[in-house]
Amino acid sequence: MNRLWKHSLLLPLSHLVMPAAGFVTIPATMDRHARAEAPVALTVAAAGDNPFNCEDTISPMVKTVAPSKTIEVFALTQEMKARGERVVSLCVGEPDFQPPPAVIDATITAAKEGNTKYTGISGAMDLRKAICADLKRRKNLDYVPADILVGNGAKQAVYQAVLAVVRPGDEVIIPTPYWPSYPEIVRLAGGVPVFVDTKVEEDFLLTPETLRAGLTDRTRMLIFCNPCNPTGAVHSKERCEELAAVLSEEGGKGKGVWVMSDEIYERITYDTPHVAFASIPGMFERTMTVNGFSKSHAMTGYRLGYLAATPIIVKTAATIQGQITSCASSISQAAGIAALDVSDAEMQTSFDVMRQKRDFVLKRLAEMPGLITAVPEGAFYVFPDVSSHYGKTAPDGTVIGGATDLCLYLLRVHSVAVVTGEGFGYPKGIRLSYAASMEIITEALAELEKCLVSLK
Repeated sequence: MNRLWKHSLLLPLSHLVMPAAGFVTIPATMDRHARAEAPVALTVAAAGDNPFNCEDTISPMVKTVAPSKTIEVFALTQEMKARGERVVSLCVGEPDFQPPPAVIDATITAAKEGNTKYTGISGAMDLRKAICADLKRRKNLDYVPADILVGNGAKQAVYQAVLAVVRPGDEVIIPTPYWPSYPEIVRLAGGVPVFVDTKVEEDFLLTPETLRAGLTDRTRMLIFCNPCNPTGAVHSKERCEELAAVLSEEGGKGKGVWVMSDEIYERITYDTPHVAFASIPGMFERTMTVNGFSKSHAMTGYRLGYLAATPIIVKTAATIQGQITSCASSISQAAGIAALDVSDAEMQTSFDVMRQKRDFVLKRLAEMPGLITAVPEGAFYVFPDVSSHYGKTAPDGTVIGGATDLCLYLLRVHSVAVVTGEGFGYPKGIRLSYAASMEIITEALAELEKCLVSLK
């Protein structure tokens, strides 16, 4: 072999676009809605005379998936850390608390007792039964194990749900701001993302009017993230009923539309109780519910999620999963069973701490100039609109042209990392995660305030 590929993968491989020059680049004409979950740093040998090391070898379908809008901020963060500089980060998308002790114990026991073999593709029966019992107890949803597919994280469940029903050319409605993987998953399935905007002044809630306006004869699915990443918006029971009414209108364009309801943050809510979309009258049969253990039980590394849907969808998604990854980790599944046995009271302790952090962040943001901030009712993110600062100039002469410019300046000068709203289809905002210690949050917000005050 006369060439070595040296790579550091910080993105899923599906996000790579490799030009013949030998370096990953971001196209200047990139769709403003294109994004990925995390950036990539990749170095490859120049193509030279190797016909296999060129862009023409890459699948056209994969080329529809665009590089991350957050790559510049992430690259600078890594560069600063490599120089030994301290970076205070409010980027993290995972809880800062540990899994419940029972989960840790179950993990150790499963490994020691030899629970290390394959389970069925759809997941261990005991876990699927436990998921059904949990959905019945907390959401009053009647599922049987055949309606449950356990996968390697909720992201796999999302992908397989989309692949199961979206056909080439089908439209999929995605409210903005959105989780960056949604549109890319739709594109990989051959579908067409249709973005409908929510507003900070309306707490980033999807309205019936906006949903109706987005429906066409080609609409196949609505992706509904509740609570929402990145905004923390929680749609009430009444709002969910209004959206369901639009999808059920006689003669309307929503009658045949599937709903993929991503409810991974549903346990982390504050003043607006979460309602499962499948529990809304008339929605059970058409709703694919995605959930998991990563956010609620701080089990992100366990890679354990599930899909709850009608048998034909679960069977189809299981067929896909069987050809991609097969079953989820048997040890993770054993831990999942233990997680569902943890009492609500024990879980609530961690969520109460999250509420305190949220309230502190909101108080501090309210003291800063030029921000419009919706109150997040769930998850652990705040998504302020910072667009009033666009066009201003920093003390070093940097012109803040948009969210990414602001994030880069905040990182370079104040050593604080946050996520640009351009990565979520909402270029007016930035995402702050309060899944961090109070010391980190306090320091980061103090620097953010200094930054904003300094802009003229």
